[in-house]
Amino acid sequence: MGSLADKRALITGGASGIGRATALLFAREGAAVAVVDLDDDKGQAVVREVADGGGQAIFVRCDVSLLADCQRAVQETVDKLGGLDILFNNAGIIRRATVIDTTEEEWDRVMAVNVKSIFLLSKYAVPVMEKAGGGVIINTASGWGLVGGANAVSYCASKGAVVNMTRAMALDHGAQNIRVNCICPGDTDTGMLRTEARQLGESEEYFLAEAANRPLRRIGRPEEIAQAALYLASDASSFVTGATLVVDGGGLAG
Repeated sequence: MGSLADKRALITGGASGIGRATALLFAREGAAVAVVDLDDDKGQAVVREVADGGGQAIFVRCDVSLLADCQRAVQETVDKLGGLDILFNNAGIIRRATVIDTTEEEWDRVMAVNVKSIFLLSKYAVPVMEKAGGGVIINTASGWGLVGGANAVSYCASKGAVVNMTRAMALDHGAQNIRVNCICPGDTDTGMLRTEARQLGESEEYFLAEAANRPLRRIGRPEEIAQAALYLASDASSFVTGATLVVDGGGLAG
């Protein structure tokens, strides 16, 4: 029996990167997983991977910036998996630009996916968890939610909001036995990291080499961030709430 045996988890951005790695890990640890994403093909592929490993998963197509979609995603998870114990608000996007070069539409989209989605999913997940006697919410923030970064003003603003939103939610819902924490990953080998290189007009090789300039001399792997999510989702962190877990190879150490 794994550390998440009999748990039900909803993971946004679950079709790729950190979300995919976490869905596979949670399933191996015994959880039934709802893979929530806009990408049908990749999402269904993750469901098949889980099934091939003997686990249980469903795919839920969802635009996490839309209230109706988020409400439906929570309800479909409850209906098909029998409940909801873990919400991993992981979906995120980035726009590498200053305030001058960021359009209003880009700003609104980054805030909608990175921040509003947490509000919407949690709005419907918390009552389900409270009725069941408790649960866990994990939010993906960033090292740039704790320090500033150049040419990424909307992303930095959104991730700073996630960090403090996590603290506020932990205060609000601790009495219902709902723990709320966030992970601040450093640069991790995902499609989004390569998107940054293109947005900045840099070669991927150069950009990834610069991203590896940290004490451990490399970028992270999605599976390593997934292990942090597993810790926060499991009873190993039963007395942890309102916390910010930095997983960045020492990038913020000095």
